[in-house]
Amino acid sequence: MSNVIKAADRTENIKYAIRDILLVADEVAKTGKEMLYLNIGDPNIYDFQTPRHMIEATYKAMLDNHCGYAPSSGVKEAREAIGREAERKGIKNVQDVFVTTGASEAIDICLTALVNAGENILTPTPGYPLYTAIQSKLQMEPNPYYLDESNGWQPDIEDIKSKINDKTKAIIIINPNNPTGSNATRETLEQLVNLAVENNLVIFADEIYDKLLMDGEEHVALGSINPDAPVITFGGLSKNYLAPGWRMGWGVISGNKNVLSEYIEAINKILRSRLSANHPEMYAIPAALDGDQSHLKVVVEKLTRRRNMTVEMLNAIPGISCVSPKGAFYAFPRLHIKNSDNHFVAELIKQTGVVVVPGTGFGQVPGTKHFRVVFLPDEETLEKAYKSIEEFTAEYIEKYEGALSE
Repeated sequence: MSNVIKAADRTENIKYAIRDILLVADEVAKTGKEMLYLNIGDPNIYDFQTPRHMIEATYKAMLDNHCGYAPSSGVKEAREAIGREAERKGIKNVQDVFVTTGASEAIDICLTALVNAGENILTPTPGYPLYTAIQSKLQMEPNPYYLDESNGWQPDIEDIKSKINDKTKAIIIINPNNPTGSNATRETLEQLVNLAVENNLVIFADEIYDKLLMDGEEHVALGSINPDAPVITFGGLSKNYLAPGWRMGWGVISGNKNVLSEYIEAINKILRSRLSANHPEMYAIPAALDGDQSHLKVVVEKLTRRRNMTVEMLNAIPGISCVSPKGAFYAFPRLHIKNSDNHFVAELIKQTGVVVVPGTGFGQVPGTKHFRVVFLPDEETLEKAYKSIEEFTAEYIEKYEGALSE
C-alpha cells in the first residue's frame, strides 16, 4: 500500500472564509431549505449588469482575432487607458503599468516579488482574506494592524507605528475597505504615506472599489499624496465595472524610479513567466475607463438604499451594532455575544438559510466578534434576510443564557 501524499506545509494555513463558509451552506441547501446568500461580492448574480459597451469591445476584439497570447504586461491600449485613469486620480511619477488576471493576481505577483520567508507586511485587520492566504503561501510572518471601529473603521496609526520592525517590507491599505466599507480620510492616508516613506516600506493601495462611494464621500488615491513614495495601486473591472468573472485587474507602480527599478524588474520577471492575462477582455479596459460612466450613478443609488436598510435593520437588533459603511457593498456588524462568531454564523445558516461570513475570516480586534454581509441583493431579499437574522438572534441569545455581552 502506498503512503499518503503529503501536501506542502505552506498550504496548511491557507483559508478563504468567503468561499469556505459555502461548505456549511451547501450541506444546508441539500435539505431543501431556502437559501439567502449574503456572502459573496459578485454584483452579477444580483440585479447588476456589465455595461454593454464593454461587452461590445470584448466581442469586437474576439472577432478581430485578439485570441492568442497578449504581451506579458498587457496590450498597449489597455495599459495606456490605465495610465490615463491614474492621471485622473492624481497619481504622478508612474513607472510601470501591467494587466493581470484579476486584481488578485496583481496582488499575488507583487507580494511574491517583494517578500521573503520570515519577513512581513502590515496587513489591515479586518481585511480581505486573500492577503493572509498569500502570506501563508509565502511563509511570511503575520503582522496585522487594526482598524478602529469606534472611529468609522479608520486605520489605527499608533497601532501601525508599533508594528513596524526590521522585517517589515510593506503596508497594505484597502480603501474603500473590504469587509467594513470604510473610506479612509485624507489626513489618515497622509500619515500612512509619511510612515511608509520614513520606514522604506512599499505601499500596496488596493483601490478596487474607488468609484463605489456613498454620501458624497471623496476617494483619495494613495499614489497621489507623495509622488516619490513607492506605491502600487491595484484596480480592476470586477467591482466598479461589474465584470468580476472577466478576471481583469491591473497594477500601477508609482514613485522614485531609482528606488523601485530592481523591484519593478522582479515583478516583470514573474509577469513574463506566466505569459499573459486574458487577451480579448483587455480591450474592454479602455472602453470602461474612458467610456460612458453612467452605470455608476445607478449602482451607487441602489447601494445607498440597500446600505441604509442594512444599517437601520441591523442596528435595531438587540445584540448587534453596525457602523455605517461609506463605500463598496459590505457591512461588518458587531456581535455582542459571548460565543464565537463562527458558532453564531454556522447556527444562523443551519436554522435560517441566511449565509453571511464570520468576522474571524477577515481578522478582528481580539475579543470582538463580527460577521460580514453583502448588501448587493434587492431590498425585498435583504429585508427577508435581516428579519430572519433578527428572529434568529433573539432565539440565539435566549438559548445560550448569558450570551449577550458588552
